[in-house]
Amino acid sequence: MPLVNGGKIVDDSFVKLAVDTPLPEGGDILVPAERFLGDAEAFLARAGKVGVIWPNNRDIDELVPFLGRLAAVALVFPTFRDGRAYSQARLLRERFNYRGEVRATGQVLRDQFVFMLRAGFDAFDVKKQADAEAFMQTAKRYSVFYQPTGDGRITALHRRMQLRHSEGVGT
Repeated sequence: MPLVNGGKIVDDSFVKLAVDTPLPEGGDILVPAERFLGDAEAFLARAGKVGVIWPNNRDIDELVPFLGRLAAVALVFPTFRDGRAYSQARLLRERFNYRGEVRATGQVLRDQFVFMLRAGFDAFDVKKQADAEAFMQTAKRYSVFYQPTGDGRITALHRRMQLRHSEGVGT
């Protein structure tokens, strides 16, 4: 599956481990939540980056003690109609100030890319190359938004206020 990160199609350095896959000695790994929580310190002590595949029906608070040491959190969309991972992404970015990769995985549809970006996702596992290319175009299409969200972009109102201030208007 193609991975889109930072608005570009990139090679995925992470190897996805199943619950019973032997643990490689080194390299970047994405570990299922259940397996990670069973022996988090062992995963975090090994060489390579560690990420967690976090299901949308699991409380994100369980992950908080480890966020500072995780390179990625892959949030799962089991169906396109299930939006709980949007809330998890916002919590990671806004409440817990997580700055690592927040990856959307599962049923990631191209008409939801902008919403996912706005919620704080910055990487996307997509099923088809055409979706990856469409995402790159979508990510470039919008540069200003009205609503504040977890993606770190300033809103249209704040941008206007910055321009007025820099021009000396209203001072």
